[in-house]
Amino acid sequence: MLGWLLKRLPERWRAPTYDILVLTRMDRPVGALLLLWACWWALWLAAMDFPPWKPWLIFTLGVFVMRSAGCAINDYADRKLDAQVQRTRERPIAAGRITPKRALAVFFVLLLVAFGLVLLTNPLTIKLSFGGAALAAIYPFTKRYTHLPQVVLGAAFGWSIPMAFAAVANHVPPLAWLLFLANVVWSTMYDTEYAMVDREDDLKVGAKSTAILFGELDRVIIAILMATFLLAMTMVGHRAHLAWPYWLGVTVAAGLMVWQQWLIRGRERMPCLHAFRNNNWVGFALWMGLAVALAIR
Repeated sequence: MLGWLLKRLPERWRAPTYDILVLTRMDRPVGALLLLWACWWALWLAAMDFPPWKPWLIFTLGVFVMRSAGCAINDYADRKLDAQVQRTRERPIAAGRITPKRALAVFFVLLLVAFGLVLLTNPLTIKLSFGGAALAAIYPFTKRYTHLPQVVLGAAFGWSIPMAFAAVANHVPPLAWLLFLANVVWSTMYDTEYAMVDREDDLKVGAKSTAILFGELDRVIIAILMATFLLAMTMVGHRAHLAWPYWLGVTVAAGLMVWQQWLIRGRERMPCLHAFRNNNWVGFALWMGLAVALAIR
């Protein structure tokens, strides 16, 4: 897809444009989709039906913009570490194809675009957006000072949930915060699977992660996080009085998590990466169940 788009550009623009697209992970949409499912859960629950088209469009676009901004500031913060890690050494900044200053410029431009989208909503959503921007900015630096950057990432990824409720309903009910906490747990779980891919390299360069913190108990703690997430989503279903399609979605999600446990059993790089990517289907299954359950109310 990127190759097809780049062919439409003048030749001298192709390489720089490609590097910016890679910097912002437009070539790897799984991370954006993980944000999108959580955001759509919130939009559908806030409206208790298909959400109004305006906030749906604003938040759908905003997810991709903010995820891209987060990737740009992440690579800026990790520019020295990335060069020492096998999986990341070819990223544009680490490989010298994009300067750190240009990466910062990309980050701030994307933040401005995201803020422009937020300005199309209401005052409560605008106020909440500053919290989301702060979380996105500080997350990349947390891996130097704490073993819990995945928790901060979960909060950053999930901040669209209270914002979505604010945009649709003009308030943030307890259900929104329950869904937010569920997403923090889910994000911590799947990003720990992702961190297991780089654990050996992170230990060498001094980066911190939950995968390093959990050590040999990683699979057990991930299983606990999975169970906690499913319990929280069960509570969401009960509070929202959702019909049987939602419970089918929860059941499918539980089955997918069992499959992830099987994938990470040997703690090998590629199976752990496949387990992380499998969470895209977890998010989709829950959203599909939720959307259908609300449609037949």
